[in-house]
Amino acid sequence: MSKFSDKVAVVTGAGRGIGNAIAKKLASEGAKIAAISRSVENSQSCAEEINSEFPDVARSYSVDVSNHDDMMDVGKKILNDFGKVDILVNNAGVTRDNLMLRMNEDEWDAVLNTNLKGAFNSVKAFQRSLLKQGGARIINISSVIGLIGNAGQANYAASKAGLIGLTKSLAREFASRSVTVNAIAPGFIVTDMTDSLSDDLKDGIKSKIPLGELGDVDDIANAVEFLAGSSGKYITGQVLTVDGGMVI
Repeated sequence: MSKFSDKVAVVTGAGRGIGNAIAKKLASEGAKIAAISRSVENSQSCAEEINSEFPDVARSYSVDVSNHDDMMDVGKKILNDFGKVDILVNNAGVTRDNLMLRMNEDEWDAVLNTNLKGAFNSVKAFQRSLLKQGGARIINISSVIGLIGNAGQANYAASKAGLIGLTKSLAREFASRSVTVNAIAPGFIVTDMTDSLSDDLKDGIKSKIPLGELGDVDDIANAVEFLAGSSGKYITGQVLTVDGGMVI
């Protein structure tokens, strides 16, 4: 029997990168997947890739998670389609990097609204189902930048640090229903974003990582699998850094 054969997982930001890998990992272990992306094309692509290997497992949903009303509507549709939600992975995120002296309000709001308010909206959309299941899991994808900060990323750092605070507070609120809430803080992970970096910049990043390499999206997906499964049932309110030792 597969690890998540009776589970329904919602993954936001599933269209590419880390979210895509998480959705595929959970599907490979038997979970039914609600793949959410802002882009119709990306959400459909994720679901189609999963269904090509595991037929009729995934469905796609396009929504801007920062829009509360739209997220509530999509939440109702997902609950109608699947009947419940057991695992919620809040992965949707954006960057609008700029030094604080130059950062404008739109750049601040875009990042906070997607990365932090988006997680709030997703929890609100599914909280009753998660609490009803008992033993459900909420996993928020934060970042090491939320732990240490980074010049030019005040908005991103604030949003990811906020996710950690949200994680710890929800862990306390939901514990009585055996719902665990944890955060994963990735370090530098190979994605489309890092592919555009120069070799010199990549080498500079690697020099700050004790293990000497960038991480892979599967490293994050494997951490989600662990926390979402029975092995993570006694872990809540924690931040798991997956960063090659960058933050020790």
